[in-house]
Amino acid sequence: MSLLSIEGLTVALPKGGDRPHALCDVSLHLDPNEILCVVGESGSGKSMTASAVMGLLPEGVQAEAGRILFEGRDLLTMSEPEMRKLRGARIGMVFQEPMTALNPLRTIGSQIAEMFRIHTSLSSAERDARVLALLEQVRIPEPASAAKAYPHELSGGQRQRAMIAMALALDPVLLICDEPTTALDVTTQAQILELIRDLQRRTGTAVLFITHDFGVVADIADRVAVMRYGEVVEQGSAAEVLNHPRHPYTRALVAAVPPLTPPAAQPLADEPVLRVEHLSKTYRKAGFFGRNRRVTHAVRDVTLDLPRGGTLGIVGESGSGKSTLARCIVRLLDPEEGSIHIDGQDRLALSRAELRRDARRIQMVFQDPYASLNPRRKVGELVAQGPMVHGTPRAEAFARARELFELVGLDPAALDRFPHEFSGGQRQRIGLARALAMRPEVLVADEPVSALDVSVQAQVLKLLAELRARLGLSMIFITHDLRVAAQLCDRIAVMRQGEVVEHGATAEIFADPRHEYTRALFAAVPGQGWTPPVAYGAEAVA
Repeated sequence: MSLLSIEGLTVALPKGGDRPHALCDVSLHLDPNEILCVVGESGSGKSMTASAVMGLLPEGVQAEAGRILFEGRDLLTMSEPEMRKLRGARIGMVFQEPMTALNPLRTIGSQIAEMFRIHTSLSSAERDARVLALLEQVRIPEPASAAKAYPHELSGGQRQRAMIAMALALDPVLLICDEPTTALDVTTQAQILELIRDLQRRTGTAVLFITHDFGVVADIADRVAVMRYGEVVEQGSAAEVLNHPRHPYTRALVAAVPPLTPPAAQPLADEPVLRVEHLSKTYRKAGFFGRNRRVTHAVRDVTLDLPRGGTLGIVGESGSGKSTLARCIVRLLDPEEGSIHIDGQDRLALSRAELRRDARRIQMVFQDPYASLNPRRKVGELVAQGPMVHGTPRAEAFARARELFELVGLDPAALDRFPHEFSGGQRQRIGLARALAMRPEVLVADEPVSALDVSVQAQVLKLLAELRARLGLSMIFITHDLRVAAQLCDRIAVMRQGEVVEHGATAEIFADPRHEYTRALFAAVPGQGWTPPVAYGAEAVA
């Protein structure tokens, strides 16, 4: 008998939703000592399935039909007190964003210890000992210090490890992982995946792993279920689904996975449009009464060239200095040393007034378009605002906004809508249109596809390549995803702890990485042993 069996589960959405059901006749099973990966795009029903199993469906959302059998008992018929006894004790869950799942006002140790306080009769000393043992088990450095730390004092990877420790505290037989590595850089992701695999092998825990990353699926899955619009469209062994996908939707998702092999290099202009020389930026933070002053060298003596019409990829882990470098280049931050020249003009020598007048030459697309778009203004106004500030008549600026919406694949009729009325991929296109409205020579894109589904990511990457060719753009593209960098970038700069440790043509670095850190980044890319059977970009997700 399966440990978990979902049979014909249908979950209704409140009236007025984009579809009547969040889940429609979903059937899945998970056996002990097995990893089942559930894949699909945002809105496919993956997380809703996990919420239904945990008894944590949002208010107004309820199961209409079906059963969720866990150890032979139907979870849908259990009372809330009965479900509370199961959560943590028999079923553990690791959420996508630990900062929203962890209490910011309590230490990591106290939050893990609460699991033992609620579900066991252990003494305070015994609970503390178990907490340290768990933190050591999930390989958090200096467990005693981590136990006393608050969530904001740990790195993203350490917070995720703490969440895993909490989920495993009571030795659950089922572990649900909802996109636990999506926001992590490639090396931290590899460590978390190895940790989950290792724990599963040692304890025999069954794992329901939700993801949209087929590289992750190739690395850890025993079986795979593919979801779309609340339905399971395909399921089978990992080898079957990854190498012989049957459903057109699965084939389209597989086709959207960027290969790790760069395409043939294109000839570039000899002269650079942008030159960065010996750039340095340092953050200084003082403790109480000026003591324990902390100094962080975010960017150290960086020298780079961006060829005219080319794309320079800046890759590295979180904290490597990528985004700080980008913000210095566009002058959102002021570096202490170095120079930044566009067509021979030193941008660091410009006053604030001169920078505002010169803003059209270099524009930035941010990682989170929702955070960078004013939620109270219509998107047409946001796109037209820049040109109007620089003297373009309102009618002409809005005509340009309509043209740009068509250029980035959006309906110009949507100019009167607000940012929250668009999907994540559409908001990223709006951010791109806003940047292009200034007709820049250089576009700086800071992780613009890291939060997008693989199919939407492929669409945005294709759009960027087309815009570069059509408009003659030169781009700096910041990413931690080497697959993305391979497909879009002509040259690569690898950053570590604020320094560029390797810099050169993409094809050369991918063929023969010289620096040990670059080699470590390549070794951490998930799914390297799997080659998608459908060519990249061959199909579009309908």
